[in-house]
Amino acid sequence: MPTSPPTHPNEALLTRLFTALGRKDHATMASCYHVHAEFRDIAFHRKGRKEIHEMWRMICHGDIEVKFMVVAADDRAGRVKLIDRYTFHPLEDPPGSGPPPGSLVVNAIESRFEFEGGKIRRQNDYCDAKDWARQALGGGIKSFLAGRIRFLRSPTATAKLERFLKDERKSSKQQAGPSLVPTGGR
Repeated sequence: MPTSPPTHPNEALLTRLFTALGRKDHATMASCYHVHAEFRDIAFHRKGRKEIHEMWRMICHGDIEVKFMVVAADDRAGRVKLIDRYTFHPLEDPPGSGPPPGSLVVNAIESRFEFEGGKIRRQNDYCDAKDWARQALGGGIKSFLAGRIRFLRSPTATAKLERFLKDERKSSKQQAGPSLVPTGGR
């Protein structure tokens, strides 16, 4: 009876990363990265596990679905092909206005990895930025330009992330309730 070759530890690491994305488990995802990791895609450039974790928290907060296949993984490098399916919400949607309609995006991505110490040291995601912009933004000049100029995508993605983190902090403070401060009297 034929047996499967043993799974390389970095293949298992990549499987863990994308399985966690499918479960929206950003904490497990963050644990896959080296403390000094770097992530880059068509919109984000995040440095360090903390920044990468913030991005994954925002992404997992949405309706993302993922299908993936680990193509290769060895001691130094790995490659994964995946398809993300999610609703893209433009930055212009006013906060607190309820779920905006958004646009369905089905994004084919090739992720390339470098490993260090059993963790992801670098991740570079490649996709067709023009196709992404057409799906996310529809037609027109805005889509045309965003699909061709990273400088137009990156600040918008960063602003969305900053707004998400601000809303998350605000929500945490509200859930904690008022703090008790001694008044100095009886």
